[in-house]
Amino acid sequence: MASTVSDFGLSCGILPGGARNAITDVPGIRVGHCTLRNGDTNTGVTAILPHGGNLFRKKVTAASHVINGFGKTIGLTQVQELGTIETPVLLTNTLSVGTCATALIRDAIRQNPDIGRSTGTVNPLVGECNDGPLNDIQALAISEEHALAALADAHEGEVEQGNVGAGTGMTCFGFKGGIGSASRRIALGGGYHLGVLVLSNFGRSGDLVLPDGRRPDPGQPAGVERGSVMIVLATDVPLEHRQLERVARRAGAGIARLGSFWGHGSGDIAIAFSTGNLVDHDESRDLVPLLALNEARIDILFRAAAEATHEAVLNSMLSAGAFTGRAGKHRASLADWLRDQQR
Repeated sequence: MASTVSDFGLSCGILPGGARNAITDVPGIRVGHCTLRNGDTNTGVTAILPHGGNLFRKKVTAASHVINGFGKTIGLTQVQELGTIETPVLLTNTLSVGTCATALIRDAIRQNPDIGRSTGTVNPLVGECNDGPLNDIQALAISEEHALAALADAHEGEVEQGNVGAGTGMTCFGFKGGIGSASRRIALGGGYHLGVLVLSNFGRSGDLVLPDGRRPDPGQPAGVERGSVMIVLATDVPLEHRQLERVARRAGAGIARLGSFWGHGSGDIAIAFSTGNLVDHDESRDLVPLLALNEARIDILFRAAAEATHEAVLNSMLSAGAFTGRAGKHRASLADWLRDQQR
């Protein structure tokens, strides 16, 4: 059974978590997975949908922050320039980014036949980590159908974590990594949330520091930092693009709390969006109203981003069981290590 931080009496900050302690505590967020596990093939796709409608027509405000840029994402440039997201966010392995982007484009055209003809083109948004040690990444096993299956699986409610979807073949601090999520409740004149979903595949073996100061030993040689982490932050607090970029930047504080120093070979990237302001693709007015947070209140979101990122990564590891992948390569479970410590 999957474990989380709370099962081991660990604490990642002072803000309260949401009811599910997941990115889906933000109303309307949907998450889905497609998992491939067959012999040396251990990979998949994870989909995050900001809302259940037509994202090309009703975009969400967004921003990104590159903590360390050793990554192969698609779509970040336009997100930073225009401040919106107009497709679901897909996460997958490094060599499947193009395939997932094509699937997003086809899906957007299906919903919006005018794309590229009487209106603009569409900006697919795909992030990645390299699952090559545990997955035969050269097999290019991910197809457009797998990406569409992850989209079709997307739902509100509990988020499956650990060895699932894009997280199937990932490694974190020498332990098994994968998909993790956490959230924080935000007291700002109403019931708001900030949620995080991570794809964890980073950190040198032996560098992990738990909230209580312990340094778990995964039994793997330290080597060099060659991994990556994708961090998707969502909130229903109305924020404009610049504010979202500031919040995305604080995800790095959560990563640092774990003991990571964002090594040369690591692609550490945060994408943040708000469902509090939708941008109408077909807007005809010259001037449009925008609701935004009073900047003097933003510290609580900074704290929430750091705490939820910290916890989401730990949840990705604690939810992931011990795993044997390509060519018999094995990754221990952090949850098993903690249980052994309790005996």
